[in-house]
Amino acid sequence: MPYFKDSQQLEGVLVGFFRKLAAHPEIGARLKQSKIIVQFAYQEPDLSITIDCSGEGIEITSNDTGKKPEVLMKMKADTAHRFWFGKVNLLMALTRREITAKGPIPKILRLLPVIKPAYQLYPQYLKESGQEGLLL
Repeated sequence: MPYFKDSQQLEGVLVGFFRKLAAHPEIGARLKQSKIIVQFAYQEPDLSITIDCSGEGIEITSNDTGKKPEVLMKMKADTAHRFWFGKVNLLMALTRREITAKGPIPKILRLLPVIKPAYQLYPQYLKESGQEGLLL
């Protein structure tokens, strides 16, 4: 059974979480420095989230067809959910094609140490936002 009942729930959880990361003093600052535009295309349920760090701030949009991402990451929503709990190794998932990526992958890999604290923030965020049912 999938973790998310529909794309609205997925959007509510992940967009909110990404906004929390963007506002985090260390994570947000490092993301801004990256100047990257990354789009996550999720399936089951379907949703795309674009994180644009190319401007002065960090802009997070859903199903945005106007921005051209530098990096496109495709995966099932359940894979993303497990990733934010620290239960998915990105390199292994890329190798196994659980996650597919297009664009300069080294740029994304350089951000892994930056987002490592997010693995502890995600369960906290789920509790704070009333999504305890999604805890692993």
